[in-house]
Amino acid sequence: MESKAVAPSDRPKRSVSDGRPSIVAFGNSLTAGLGVPQDQSYPAHLQRKLDATGYAYRVVNAGVSGDTTAGGVRRVSWALNSKPTIVILELGGNDGLRGLSLNETKANLERIIQQFQQASVTVVLAGMKLPPNYGQDYTNGFEALYQTLAKQYHLTLIPFFLDGVAVSSTLNQADGIHPTGEGYRLIVEKVFPTLEPLLERKR
Repeated sequence: MESKAVAPSDRPKRSVSDGRPSIVAFGNSLTAGLGVPQDQSYPAHLQRKLDATGYAYRVVNAGVSGDTTAGGVRRVSWALNSKPTIVILELGGNDGLRGLSLNETKANLERIIQQFQQASVTVVLAGMKLPPNYGQDYTNGFEALYQTLAKQYHLTLIPFFLDGVAVSSTLNQADGIHPTGEGYRLIVEKVFPTLEPLLERKR
């Protein structure tokens, strides 16, 4: 998930809202789609899935490669400019890979969640896991913080964002961290059943 960070202002300008409610994919390089064409990122696959299933939502890719939860806190107001109905929050992986304090990561995620909820945005939290070489206490604590936050803030939880993809050599790029375009497509297929009930209520 590490890469040179790209400031939001450096990203391509997005088209003006076309009237559809928006879903903001808010995360790091796993959201941005590092290493694959933009139309193969998970937000792009999600847009196609929504279009194919008849849900009139616009997906905004608010992924910044290399971003940590601290960086995410600073970008919430920028993400709110898209007036999202739903935010898929995928952050924390870079914190974990850097061995940052779990308390700090949790506190930052709380700030992000609180700001979105105060703006009446539905937050879907994408859980993450770390490789075992980071130590059992740290990896267990890292995984558990997503479950704790989901319960505390009554969030829809994706238990593990990379489920079924993380361990596959064919679904990941050479770095072993970032999925291929097909990997991102499979992520959307696995995530969509969790997301769809929220779309039904807001259809």
